Amino acid sequence: MTDQLSIAIAQLNPTVGAVDANVDLVRQARVEAASAGADLLVTGELVVSGYPPEDLVLRPAFLDRVEAQVTALAGETADGGPAVLLGVPWRDGKMLHNAALLLENGKIAATVYKHLLPTYGVFDEERVFDAGPTPGPVAFRGVRLGVMICEDMWEPDVAECLDESGAEMLIVINGSPYEVDKPDKRLNLAVARVTETGLPLLYVNQIGGQDELVFDGASFALAHDRRLRVQCPAWESCVVTTTWRRESFGWAVDEGPLATVVNGSLDSIYQAMVLGLRDYVNKNRFPGVILGLSGGIDSALSAAVAVDALGPDKVHCVMMPSPYTSNESLEDAAECAKLLGLRYDTVHIEPAMISFNDMLEDIFAGREADTTEENIQARARGMIVMAISNKFGYMALTTGNKSEMSVGYATLYGDMCGGYSVLKDIYKTTVYALSNWRNQQTPEEALGPTGRVIPERIITRAPSAELKPDQTDQDSLPPYDALDDILQCLIEGEMALADIAARGHDLEVVQRVWRMLGRAEYKRRQAPPGVKITSRAFGRDRRYPITNGFTDLL
Repeated sequence: MTDQLSIAIAQLNPTVGAVDANVDLVRQARVEAASAGADLLVTGELVVSGYPPEDLVLRPAFLDRVEAQVTALAGETADGGPAVLLGVPWRDGKMLHNAALLLENGKIAATVYKHLLPTYGVFDEERVFDAGPTPGPVAFRGVRLGVMICEDMWEPDVAECLDESGAEMLIVINGSPYEVDKPDKRLNLAVARVTETGLPLLYVNQIGGQDELVFDGASFALAHDRRLRVQCPAWESCVVTTTWRRESFGWAVDEGPLATVVNGSLDSIYQAMVLGLRDYVNKNRFPGVILGLSGGIDSALSAAVAVDALGPDKVHCVMMPSPYTSNESLEDAAECAKLLGLRYDTVHIEPAMISFNDMLEDIFAGREADTTEENIQARARGMIVMAISNKFGYMALTTGNKSEMSVGYATLYGDMCGGYSVLKDIYKTTVYALSNWRNQQTPEEALGPTGRVIPERIITRAPSAELKPDQTDQDSLPPYDALDDILQCLIEGEMALADIAARGHDLEVVQRVWRMLGRAEYKRRQAPPGVKITSRAFGRDRRYPITNGFTDLL
């Protein structure tokens, strides 16, 4: 009977579909774990395929590659080094499971299938996976390991079954995406499982960006008395070895590294934006990004995130002034580009505006100028950005925020042109807060300059699209602090309109915002992907119909 175990946490950044490269990540982590004397290496959920693999797992050729690589890795464990517990999509006859496999002594020694398949929020696992039975413990060197896969920890049933079946410790492998307050939620659920079973728990999460999701890592270990004994850093790949000892009461885990994990703060939101963009650009092999730098706060913050994620040499900004662009915007955009150290060009759109007016003069005869002409300006700018993108291969980065996308203040085929958005799930009030924060802080691993990167006047000036003379956002919108509160109540809270008005908002304003939110659904369906930050990002989290006859007006 083993009285001591050394278990290495492999907090890795896999790429969906890159099976060979992902197995190499595990292989390299195993070498590092072996040098630390580990008995077992534990990875995150579906590390071999990357998470979430979506419909890739429906392709037999993909699963063949997975099985070949896992079989090869299993063979390598005959060398006397650490065993490996890893996440993988795995066929069992005609069934396909989200699985954890124990690789030991040159073979696949045990399999555990995920029992609870989430179908809420961004998850849709029942679409591609079959649920496994309630698992029993896995025997490893005289120890009964209670292995759970992500969602299996979020409800008490699986942990209870493992406890009743004789498990001596709980090991949870995860692909748990970041959102504000998610780290606290995970820790609280883990504490609940430890409280219910009296068993210590090891929680292993992945890091990295995958399309709209970003994974923050922050793996940890809890003792049987719920004390936090090991805390891995957020936003970093790492291999951390934990030491476990058999005591009279069961298994104890020695205190190890206790990294500080900042939850729900501007720091964590900014880190999520940086990592999400960095991995989206690098994993899709773009040479860099191109974005319009208007002299406004949204484009300034987007540029700062891009420089911190990719470095200034991979960020190209273009100012596209019209006759309505103020001197302040021209000066502020130029100063922002200088502070960030990026490439900055100017392309005037007035010739395009004149050409379109001339082309449409006969058709538009007798009609006053309106938002049509404003949208032409946005689309001219979108065409310029896309032309630069096509010519140089840069990915176009859009700069619209969640407040604008909520109420439809974005132009299809104009400022919505692009491949990705770091502000897609960031409300305008948070844009201001993040801009002030970045001027005072330099995130770890940021590739941009230290110190102030956004001119103060960009933050203090009244926001304006500058599509007509003397225009400001508040000409047609409530103040952003009021608008964002209403939107959060509608989107994240799904609150009744009367209840929102009871918070101190004018009922007619609440009703107008609700109507604007509904009318803009068709635009959001055509928006580029962007980093998920809140509990209800536009996309998979919130699936409202475009054609919708329900008004909910009082």
